[in-house]
Amino acid sequence: MRTIHQTSEAGMRTRRAPAAARRITRAVLAALVTSAAATTGAPAVLHAQAQQSTMSAQTTTAPAPARSGHIQANGVSYYYQVYGQGEPVLLLHGGLGQIEMFGPVLRMLARGRQVIGVDLHGHGRTRLGSRPINLVDQGDDMATIVRELGFAQVDVMGYSMGAGVAFQFGARHPEMVRRLVLVSGSYAQDGFYPEMLPQQAMVSGAMAEQMKDTPMYQSYRAVAPDPAEFPLLLDRMGDYIRAPFDWSADVPKLTMPVMLVYGDGDMFRPEHVIRFYQMLGGGLKDAGWGRETMSRNRLAILPDLTHYEIFSAPVLATTVLPFLNGQSGAQSWAEQVQPTN
Repeated sequence: MRTIHQTSEAGMRTRRAPAAARRITRAVLAALVTSAAATTGAPAVLHAQAQQSTMSAQTTTAPAPARSGHIQANGVSYYYQVYGQGEPVLLLHGGLGQIEMFGPVLRMLARGRQVIGVDLHGHGRTRLGSRPINLVDQGDDMATIVRELGFAQVDVMGYSMGAGVAFQFGARHPEMVRRLVLVSGSYAQDGFYPEMLPQQAMVSGAMAEQMKDTPMYQSYRAVAPDPAEFPLLLDRMGDYIRAPFDWSADVPKLTMPVMLVYGDGDMFRPEHVIRFYQMLGGGLKDAGWGRETMSRNRLAILPDLTHYEIFSAPVLATTVLPFLNGQSGAQSWAEQVQPTN
């Protein structure tokens, strides 16, 4: 693995750029991790630079996989790694990331689970090829990968772009998904705060040079088969981001238990988050004294977290594991109060 440097000539040029140009760069970079159906990045160049060492550490200190390799699916040779032992959980990263971006969350899941990490199309060690980036297609690809690895059914957890892929995997192959966790995901483009949409529309390969000092490029360069493809990856991501999407009709196809997880500073409007949960059957009525009308689906809003941090926050692992394991730590008042003699 190549050494990741903290500075570059390109980064120096970016920092010397006029203030107006820097503002444009920040706005565009903010779009790069912006979609459950599109990307994952950092809200600003300065924020990205501050996270460089964290991303580098996550990439280099991930647990050693028990096995790894490539699996062909619809013309794409996907790279995968399997960690740990136990019930299988498919773990899908965000845009411009790779398997290791989950950092401590990956390590915590692998302590009691068999974690299947996949580098998504054009990301990490998976080459871009000639196929357009499309999350519906990648949802089908995940089904192929899971079958090739010998699993009939797995739990699935995806973040941002990975949440979009996980959504489509669950909607199109529900029999293969036991439980589904969508972290910072959306079912429609109007879930974003409106000011983010024009920022997303600016994503293209033209920004590649300005991104040389960001964790997105640095982690990509460390593992990609051909780092020179980075501008083309940005072009493909931009093409996908600019295409409107609305998966409302697919939400009822998620017939397995679903958990939605967001940060309280996430990029999605709270109204959209609540509507997503209601479409899944949650938040429609009081659960009842004995939880008799409690939805089997869950919603978690984690405090003090944004879209750009939640994927590696240890609290994410402790939040989702009880759900993935089919457990509940809740105890009723009646159970807490012991009768006295």
